[in-house]
Formats: sequence, structure tokens, C-alpha cells
Amino acid sequence: MSKLVLIRPEADAAEDRLTSLVLNGVTSPHSRRAYATGLARFFAWLRGRPQPPQAFSKALLQEYRAWLLEQELSPATINLRLSPLRKLAREMADNGLLDSAAASAIQRTQGVKQQGVRAGNWLVKEQANELLNAPDPRTLKGKRDRAILALLICCGLRRAELLRLEAGHIQQREGRWVIRDLRGKGNRLRTVAVPAAVKVRIEEWTAAAAIYEGKIFRPVNKADRVAGISIADEKAIWQVVVHYAQATSLGKLAPHDLRRTCAKLCRKAGGELEQIQLLLGHASIQTTERYLGTETEPDGRRQ
Repeated sequence: MSKLVLIRPEADAAEDRLTSLVLNGVTSPHSRRAYATGLARFFAWLRGRPQPPQAFSKALLQEYRAWLLEQELSPATINLRLSPLRKLAREMADNGLLDSAAASAIQRTQGVKQQGVRAGNWLVKEQANELLNAPDPRTLKGKRDRAILALLICCGLRRAELLRLEAGHIQQREGRWVIRDLRGKGNRLRTVAVPAAVKVRIEEWTAAAAIYEGKIFRPVNKADRVAGISIADEKAIWQVVVHYAQATSLGKLAPHDLRRTCAKLCRKAGGELEQIQLLLGHASIQTTERYLGTETEPDGRRQ
């Protein structure tokens, strides 16, 4: 029941079935890509072993973990590679393909501990303002990109959340503008406050592009005209961030760095951890703490 032998003519079909088993239970596009990559690399490792495995077991996963450590990969990368395999064990057990005891043992396989706290990359206030003002407000594309960057930096939206925004999602509640019932990672709903300056940028873009309903953010062609009813690929947002980061003094930057910037600036302005947790849509306060990382003052005190 627990066999996972993939060194046979039908190996590709078996890999596809097991991959689908995992991905069909994942809604986030980011998680789907990460899980698909992790599973593909695990299967490639299996094919390279001298002997095919007799079963999908904790011992097999520990052997894979040891091999990953030998490759001198970072703890974060190794843990990312192990995560889809734990989910594979759960899905196989739920579908009668793996003994439940074996699945539980696999899920107890330890990841690799990271030393210290990974702070990641983020911008200070002056850098954030530099990026916010980088797009040319005289062009249609510039107006759109100014609104995109404002929502990423000031509201902490993920790329997928930003692309799902529609005109009716931004509403006025109790005298302030908010994105109501924003559906985020894990299908969790939250309401995000929209600062007045961000709302102005959104209005400048939607008015210039004559967008009154449907998706707020749309493609703009080389003639500086709207060229579709939605942006389908999240990579387009990545390209916006990379373009303006390179056009300024900020260098290498990714969209998630702007989400982290939002959290950091909120914390420096006196925001409570619980407020930042709600803003970002994290499931637990521990995730928010890890996300913010640890900063140290020159005298050694933690902020």
C-alpha cells in the first residue's frame, strides 16, 4: 500500500498522478508553483538513486533530507523542498495510497533549523517614497504603476490580491476608504484600510483609463493605451517593481519586499503586532513576528 516505486516505464504517469494529488488541494498560485517544483526535484532524486525505493517512508524522506544538506543548500530552501512531501504523505493517506501510521511518521520528519531571524529585504521611509514617485504621472502607464506601488507599499497587498481587485471592492466605511472582504492566502478574508493618498492614486489611474467596473489593473500597451480587461500573469507586477527599482537607486527588489516594507513602516510608526497581523492577513501572530524579524539598536538593544 505504501510503495512509491517510480523507476518503471509508467514512472512519468505515476509522478503526474502524485503531483496532481498534492496540487489539487492547494489554492495559492505561489504554493502551487513551489510544491510542483519541490515534487519534481524529489522525483528526479528518486530516479537518480542506485536502487528504487520500496516505500514512501520517513526513512526515505530522512535520506533525501541528508542529501539536501550535502548540497549545502540554505535551511529555508531545504524546508521548502520537504514541505510538499509532507503534504504528499497526507494526501496519499487520505486517498488510501499510504498507511496512516507511515504518513504520520513522514509528517514528523524534522526540517532544518535556521540560525537567527531572517529579516529579509525592505525599504526605509525615504526609499519607499523614492520608489512611489518613480513612475511618470504624465503617462497612463505611469498612473497605473503609481497606484500599483502605492497598494503594495502602503497596504501590504500580495500580487494575486492586487490583480483580483475590482472597482467595487474599494468602499467607504465609517468615513474611511477600505478594501472590504479581501480574500487572501488560505482563503482568509480581511478588510484593509486604504490611505487617502493611495485612494487618490487609484482614482487618477481609473479616471484616466475610464475604468468604472471590473478589474482595476489592466495591461497598457506601448502606445500608452489600455490593452485588455485584466492582467493575467502575476509576473507583470514583478516586472513593474523590478523596473522602477532599477530605475532608481534601490537596485534589486521584489514585490514581497514591498509587503515587508509595509509591515516594517507600520511597526516603526507604533503599530501593534496584532494590527500588522490583520493588515497582512497572517493566520498567527508568530508568523507576523517572524516576518518582521529582529532589529538591533547600536547599543545592542532589540527594537
